[in-house]
Amino acid sequence: MTLEELRNRIDVLDRQLVELLSERARAALMIGHLKVQTSLPVYEPAREKIIYANVRAANKGPLPDIELTHIYERIIDVMRALQRNELASERNAQAGGQGHGTGAEAPETGNKQ
Repeated sequence: MTLEELRNRIDVLDRQLVELLSERARAALMIGHLKVQTSLPVYEPAREKIIYANVRAANKGPLPDIELTHIYERIIDVMRALQRNELASERNAQAGGQGHGTGAEAPETGNKQ
């Protein structure tokens, strides 16, 4: 394959990764809602260990397990923050905090219009 073809392939893969990460984020948000309803903490280190073990078991390379684990550590950090931000926004809305600000309360989503 040519350099251009390989770069085009990477662009396609990046778009697929974005969609999969967005789907994972939606699932993480739903889990956050369930955690609130069942009084579970957002941070569950035992569950994270299971995720890392699952990722390493699925890894066929060429990424070393440790590098893949580092990527997933960051993904999980972002998902946890997303859960916390969403749940904090809901608590503020329930407390009457919605509609009184300048719009700066909403977390940045990364969406570009």
